[in-house]
Amino acid sequence: MSYKSEHERSIKDPDGFWGEQAKLIHWEKPFNKVLDYANPPFAKWFEGGLTNLCYNAVDRHLKDRPDQIALVAVSTETNLEKAYTFKELYEEVNRMAAIYKANGVKKGDRVLIYMPMIAEACFAMLACARIGAIHSVVFGGFASHSLASRIDDAKPKMIVTAEAGARGGKAVPYKPLLDEAITLASYKPEKVLIVNRGLTEFTTVAGRDLDYATERQKHLNDLVPIEWVDATHTSYILYTSGTTGKPKGVQRDTGGYAVALASTMKHIFCGNPGETMFCTSDIGWVVGHSYIIYAPLLNGMATIMYEGTPLRPDAGIWWELVEK
Repeated sequence: MSYKSEHERSIKDPDGFWGEQAKLIHWEKPFNKVLDYANPPFAKWFEGGLTNLCYNAVDRHLKDRPDQIALVAVSTETNLEKAYTFKELYEEVNRMAAIYKANGVKKGDRVLIYMPMIAEACFAMLACARIGAIHSVVFGGFASHSLASRIDDAKPKMIVTAEAGARGGKAVPYKPLLDEAITLASYKPEKVLIVNRGLTEFTTVAGRDLDYATERQKHLNDLVPIEWVDATHTSYILYTSGTTGKPKGVQRDTGGYAVALASTMKHIFCGNPGETMFCTSDIGWVVGHSYIIYAPLLNGMATIMYEGTPLRPDAGIWWELVEK
């Protein structure tokens, strides 16, 4: 079948086409309707179905490819590179989910993620999906006032951050920006979880701030059950840049999003399980959510998370990664 004929079919027979694409993911309970478009422009996809993004991205691969690489975190800023198999990713996501649960985060709660491009950011997103919490990732380059407006809108129970990112070989402190944003915001999150990378000094707020390494140690062997959610359950909120006014929070569902991503991996990117995908975006943007975190993993592929510029140590760095 050609791309053109499939594309035509998706327009002429959306129920037939998308009903078929839905087989690319696991449904804990089958849906009873492909599309309900009774209230345009709001579409409800796969109503009645129960699924989970984290299960589809991680757990379901444990049977066939537990020791295959799932995530490669590369930083040309800190000169660190670490690969995680699907089994190791599963363990890290469970630890992060256990930290959330221990701090009262449950289905429907929001978790704001203000992170550089490090593996823990991936764990934080997948752990939200695992327990049915809704993540709101804010691009690490945003200043305090932009962050504050997103805190007020999403009202996160917890914020996950790192003390610093790095750019061009210099540490970029995140923690002071976050502290200022929380001061500016009228809504105050209960907890702030900090991944300390040892890049800068920072201060902590007693009773609110948690150290990720300490918390992770408490939950090393914890396994957190999957929270099966309705296909129409919100998976995340992502804000428009706000350059043309107040940032608007876009909500993405779970089932339609998972099916759309799995379908693009098959029809557009022609990716196969066991292959590697490198998307050079940032998790603060929708392309990063979709093609750094969820889509490659849904498809049983390895994904590369890259921290650094395309010019460090030299302009050949991306091609070096491609070659590897």
